[in-house]
Amino acid sequence: MSVMDRDRVTGAVGEPRPAHRGRLIGVSVAAGFALAVLWSFEFVDHVIGDTVANALLGHDAKATAIGGTFAGMFFAFVSGLAGTFTACNIAMAASIGPMSHAGTRPGGEPSGAVPTRTGLRVLLRPLGWLVVGAVVVSAAYGFVGVLLGDRLPQLSSATAGGMPVRLIQSAVVFGLVGLAFTYLGLAVLGVLPDPFARRPMARVVTLGALIGGFLIGRPFPLFRKLFEWAVETGNPLYGAAAFVLQSVGNIVFVAALFALLIVGSRGRLLRWLAGSPTRTAVISGTLLIALGVFTVVYWDLRLPARFGFGWFPTLPYNS
Repeated sequence: MSVMDRDRVTGAVGEPRPAHRGRLIGVSVAAGFALAVLWSFEFVDHVIGDTVANALLGHDAKATAIGGTFAGMFFAFVSGLAGTFTACNIAMAASIGPMSHAGTRPGGEPSGAVPTRTGLRVLLRPLGWLVVGAVVVSAAYGFVGVLLGDRLPQLSSATAGGMPVRLIQSAVVFGLVGLAFTYLGLAVLGVLPDPFARRPMARVVTLGALIGGFLIGRPFPLFRKLFEWAVETGNPLYGAAAFVLQSVGNIVFVAALFALLIVGSRGRLLRWLAGSPTRTAVISGTLLIALGVFTVVYWDLRLPARFGFGWFPTLPYNS
């Protein structure tokens, strides 16, 4: 029995709760805040995002017009993939912990040596539910977004108090998403009531819905271009399909990373996680809290400070 298992306590519903939860929360909050300070949107949006999109599309993604439906759908997927590391998407990494948790629950819980093929099958079910959550929200927003068009702040060029209204929408949406991530993390650690204590797949679907919700606040230039193209078509079904592909593009990296961890460890990762429910709770909870705090701090403290609303520490490469 590991030290973590010996130190655990059991909650009222029989779920293991990690010891030293205060320490875990403190470290997670500090990590999330530090990431918000260190994050360089210029590097991830332009150096990484634009470079990946230009390479995959074979032309300047920003300067070249989207020509036709097929080109628009391909652009949607590529821009989603290219935007994986933007500040709106980085919190998606928090889904790895809950997917691991859901994939090692009783009924599908691996024991002993886990063959790589079996491990990948274990991955598919939670990944499928993550995609379901993201697809439902992104499709709905794409459909409604085309109908509303320029009435959405996300497509507006107006400002309020010197801050673009599209970024105000971003701050509101990502603030709520970050709070949701943080709540789920605290719930996993047993600090707050956990609505998904007995429904790990429902937790994964909810995380997928939050990932789909990233589109509602995303200011990423390539996404804005995609949104404007979808509105110009006037077809809400195009908007729904494009937004779904955008979300799928976002999820590809997380799925590939999870699969790589399983393949690279030859199934040992799942065996290690299945051996201790407390361990999976620690991984899930700390990731959710750290990336939830990052999302709130970045979008609701650092972003407004750039427009004179409050103060936030800056580094030379972020000034």
